[in-house]
Amino acid sequence: MLSSSLSLSLYIYNQLISAVSRGFHFLFPIPIPIPIMTTPPVFSAKWLMKSSGKLITVIVFLILDFLDNFFCIIFRILDECFEGKASPCYCEKKGELVGDVSETLYGRKNVFREMGFLGFARIWENSKKRGGVVGGEVVVNRWSDCGCESCVSWMKNGDHQKLHVVVREPSKALCLTASIDDCRVKPTENVIFLHGFLCSSSFWTETVFPYISEPKNRNYRLFAVDLLGFGRSPKPRDCSYTLKDHIEMIEKSVIYPFALDSFHLVGHSMGCIIALALAAKHSNSVKSITLVAPPFFPTKDGGSSIALNKLAEKSLWPPLLFGSSVMTWYEHLGRCVCFLICRNHRTWEKMLKLITGKRDLHFSAMDLTRHTHHSGWHTMHNVICGGATVLDSYLTVLVKAGTKICIIHGDRDQVVPIECTNNIKMKAPHSEVNILKNADHSSVIFGREKEFARYLEHIW
Repeated sequence: MLSSSLSLSLYIYNQLISAVSRGFHFLFPIPIPIPIMTTPPVFSAKWLMKSSGKLITVIVFLILDFLDNFFCIIFRILDECFEGKASPCYCEKKGELVGDVSETLYGRKNVFREMGFLGFARIWENSKKRGGVVGGEVVVNRWSDCGCESCVSWMKNGDHQKLHVVVREPSKALCLTASIDDCRVKPTENVIFLHGFLCSSSFWTETVFPYISEPKNRNYRLFAVDLLGFGRSPKPRDCSYTLKDHIEMIEKSVIYPFALDSFHLVGHSMGCIIALALAAKHSNSVKSITLVAPPFFPTKDGGSSIALNKLAEKSLWPPLLFGSSVMTWYEHLGRCVCFLICRNHRTWEKMLKLITGKRDLHFSAMDLTRHTHHSGWHTMHNVICGGATVLDSYLTVLVKAGTKICIIHGDRDQVVPIECTNNIKMKAPHSEVNILKNADHSSVIFGREKEFARYLEHIW
């Protein structure tokens, strides 16, 4: 519209100049140079659309910067009212990094925060305690989190502190808890499946497990894990959700109880990062590792920041990328979203069932809300972003150990760029790479379940 108005204005201007020129030539038959304006290349429609798009993006994220600071104040006040003290956040410019906490928690730039805007809100002394751990003394559920059984299981003792694990035995028995007494048949092979961000064990049990061939069913024991903070697994508030935390819980819930001295690993997206860390720690036990759409970025200086900008670039399009950027860059806006959706996931599920008329919803719709803001926020930064700084060393361990590495990636993946697979191939030249045509981050498996299962069997 702006380009059309500009062209019309230039046309009118040139017509007026031509009329004046004819008048001058009638009165004074002497050539007088009259400037005729043309549309400059910089004002082309394509340039205007591109510039206006960038301007709109800048304006939108400036508004989000302000809103995040605003809700920082709101949540501090509400936390003070409901819990007696404000929960710590990462809104200050600097913070002491404890353990495996990612630098991206503090490295997210915010215009208003850099200006010191709304700094008066930090009047709570407790808000100066940083490092990602809220504190071991916390024994209550966050007021903004759901209070259902799976969401508060972290407050209970005993076996409830183990991950939710679906075990498919060679006898085809399906156990919903990781119990040695229920699984007496000794398999010849074990396989551990690790899901991606905002997913659960259902990602594997609903897609791959039904398509495993009968010979493999008789000899393989399959473990599908709900990672810490997701699905039906505990979602502790006093946890930083680092790679170490996730690995220790998998060991405690699967490897040690079932005495796994050898196993295969299969991971999708974020699950690939955890799979690499687990494989490096148990390199003598891992027989193969299959990485599906692995987010593997260079580990040079600022590796975690590179991962943050690659996976959650501040962009308005596509919508999935915009949603990722909002939930990753803005701690308090993300908490607002989780308060509205995750806290009320049972209500949303009932509404969806009424709208769709289905008794059982698709597992992906349910998995999307089965986490807390605390678990999702810290896992995103400490595993996906922070993991970028250590993956290179993990891969080196696996290469030296001679572990079989297989990679599957879709050529249309807009979530994890295909350059990540190229990065692994450069570090591990002997890895087997399978690029699927016309496949994105999800359809690399969805719609190809049987083909994917056969590929896994080939690897095993």
